[in-house]
Amino acid sequence: MEEWIGKYWHRLISGMAGTEYRDAAVTLEEMRDSAGILFRALGGDGGLQVSAASATAHSARRPWLQRLAHSQERVELAWRDNARLYLPASVGLFPQRSLNRDLYLWLAALAAADQGDSALPWFAHNQRLIVDLLQNHPGLRSRYRRLAAAQLALRPDPGTLPADEAAQERAIQSALAQPGSVMHCPPARRPAQPVYLWLHPTAPSVSPDGAAQDVAPGHGGEGGGAGEECQQPRRHRAERTEMPKGEGLLAIRWENIFSWAEYSKVDRGTDDDANDQAESAANDMDKLSIARDQQPVASRIRFDLDLPAAGYDDLPVGEGITLPEWDYRKQIMRPDHCRIIPMVARDCVEQALPEHLRLPARRLCRQFEVLTQTRRWVPGMTSGCDIDLDAYVLQAAERWHGGRPPAEGLYRDLRVNTRDLACLLLADLSLSTDASVNDHARVIDVIRDGLYLFAEALAVSGDRFAMHGFSSRNREHVRFHTLKSFDEDYGAWVRGRIQAIKPGYYTRMGAAVRQATRLLAAQPATKQVLLLLTDGKPNDLDIYEGRYGAEDTRRAIIEARQQGIIPFCVTIDKQAGDYLPHLFGQGSYVVIRTPTDLPQQLPILYARLTG
Repeated sequence: MEEWIGKYWHRLISGMAGTEYRDAAVTLEEMRDSAGILFRALGGDGGLQVSAASATAHSARRPWLQRLAHSQERVELAWRDNARLYLPASVGLFPQRSLNRDLYLWLAALAAADQGDSALPWFAHNQRLIVDLLQNHPGLRSRYRRLAAAQLALRPDPGTLPADEAAQERAIQSALAQPGSVMHCPPARRPAQPVYLWLHPTAPSVSPDGAAQDVAPGHGGEGGGAGEECQQPRRHRAERTEMPKGEGLLAIRWENIFSWAEYSKVDRGTDDDANDQAESAANDMDKLSIARDQQPVASRIRFDLDLPAAGYDDLPVGEGITLPEWDYRKQIMRPDHCRIIPMVARDCVEQALPEHLRLPARRLCRQFEVLTQTRRWVPGMTSGCDIDLDAYVLQAAERWHGGRPPAEGLYRDLRVNTRDLACLLLADLSLSTDASVNDHARVIDVIRDGLYLFAEALAVSGDRFAMHGFSSRNREHVRFHTLKSFDEDYGAWVRGRIQAIKPGYYTRMGAAVRQATRLLAAQPATKQVLLLLTDGKPNDLDIYEGRYGAEDTRRAIIEARQQGIIPFCVTIDKQAGDYLPHLFGQGSYVVIRTPTDLPQQLPILYARLTG
């Protein structure tokens, strides 16, 4: 009974203290594409991803009802760093849904104008951004006026505040009404109420050094595990700490714990059971303290990242090939920074096409027969085996009207229509491909079937093609598996190599794309196509994570285009829309929503791309 009354009281007080208009609220998922497009259109960094901002404590004065309900203690504001643009997960600040949508777009535009090079304080910096933004883009003035009026209506009355806080509030309201009119904010004992139209005054840092943390072998990484994913894509402040010593003895009294943020160095034993309160508790914490206990959990970690013994591993071909890598932070190309290890399958035997693929293979082969070399009439020739009647009639009409038409181009000839192109299919064989897509197949099985059908179809069309797979362990060990080279004929041995593929390690995509570009550029074809098949974004054990890996891959794609190669990406990653437009550009990638459709869709996509 007491528990029921407590829950009812909590809902009642929380509802009375709430200030959000839930019926008019707009979520980031609804506005992610629009905000991202506007951010980049106004000059924002195209490599930044749009993510949900983490809530931070503001310590401003709150009404007694909010203090009683312990609500409105934290607020979600917008900011940006060198990898992401952070926007609130939802906005229900205003009663009109249109204003909440406008706030998302305004924050994206304001963040695009922020280049992070200003030494001005937060109060003056935001005003300077607004003045410059409205001056460069006058079309935003009406939207800002609507938002400023709505924000001012929600601000506290300075007459109800102490003198120092009232002076501070008047300065903020003047700055909102007339940006640039007040460039100094009076100090006060308490912080002012959050200004939702401005960027975060002290943007949270994701890690102490700003660098992406590496993942130790056997402790996560791209393998994904069997645990449940967190559905809220928030970014938390974090710090590394030492693992507590001992057996996890609980030596504190519960009445001494006053907040979630209080940290005590106590080892909480690893528990595989789902904790319904874990996500809620994590979202309430200002900073997450993370330690590494070096103890893998068998139900979640599915891959051993140690390299197999040489007697069981695939066969390396040669000593390796060194390739450069792009460092976007220093804006330089690091020469000979990566090493490609060409490899072939060790235990490869002749293989027939699997039974379950024979029927779809026959259907695809019939469709691809139209791409084979055919004979067609070529009009407008100076000589040929037949008269071009259309050209002859046009010449006679010109002469009849007193013109002087050319006497050439009156013949047509029957010639062979050849498709002078070469295609290299590059398949991602990273360890994430060991994940299941249904009860009967893994991602690697779907990729294998796709390679089978792709090869069957192109063998019928007569196009020159090669197939390679890749994964990586670090920059010195980028494995580049040869499934079929341009000089080989497709047959039982190639099918044997396809059958032998297995999940590898990580995804150093830039190095693999550069090696594929080298192989394609050596082919004497007027049209060269690089088809990349993947299930995730670039990553590796070292600094090749997040923005660094994405920028290197993007640079490799640009280098391929500069050599006349047409890159195209086929992915089954449902989140690919967040990063592939920046890597490949619009119209140069496709997302297969249902992974099991990949085998039959891959050859058809190739036919459309080269048709």
